[in-house]
Amino acid sequence: MPAILLSLVTFFSTLGGGLFALKFRGRLHFILSFSAGVLLGVVSFDLLPKIFSLSQNSGIPATGAMIALVAGFLLFHGLEKFVLVHHGHEADYPVHHHPEVGVFSAFALVGHSFMDGVGIGLAFQVSPAVGVAVAIAVIAHDFCDGLNTVSLMLVHRNTTFRSVAMLVLDALAPIFGAASTLVFRAPTSILMLYLGFFAGFLLYIGISDILPEAHSQARPATAVSLMGLTCLGAAFIFFAVRVAG
Repeated sequence: MPAILLSLVTFFSTLGGGLFALKFRGRLHFILSFSAGVLLGVVSFDLLPKIFSLSQNSGIPATGAMIALVAGFLLFHGLEKFVLVHHGHEADYPVHHHPEVGVFSAFALVGHSFMDGVGIGLAFQVSPAVGVAVAIAVIAHDFCDGLNTVSLMLVHRNTTFRSVAMLVLDALAPIFGAASTLVFRAPTSILMLYLGFFAGFLLYIGISDILPEAHSQARPATAVSLMGLTCLGAAFIFFAVRVAG
């Protein structure tokens, strides 16, 4: 039950991040730069350390998780280039966005938010102290999850209604994730593969979608500020993970 109650806090944290992105959509390139740093920080300071820690504690090699990372990166690259994006008349206009890419990306983030809830629930199966620590980390970065969800939807020219709908779904996902742990226990090997796969996905959208869009219309003087925000986003996750842990 504590896991469910703390997952409710993530609901409001995620909503807050998404509403922040909606309110300041006119400065979306600044938000996207910060988001890119957050994604880099989540991969470097949260997901990969978790994989190696699980590998060390369980004796399961991390090779499979690293293969899953590459697979996640390449799979989304292939989906975006050959399935989600139609190529007809692409050369007719220089700026062309694909709402379905934003939806697919947002759904992947919803899946991650669901697993955040699972992480809270499983942590409480270890001990209440571990559960609280994991919940604090999830609450801290779920604000950025909501921000990233709305940013990805808006940057691909989705409507405000669709962006808010995906935000609500993302906010609800951790609650259902935490609730699911009342009836199952995930094998360590499966959890490691998931973490690797999601790390690859985050790397791809950060490198291919978010950073290029953030800098697409930036002036040289603004570029320094954007780089600073990217560094700030990564630093935020660095300290949030350590404070929570």
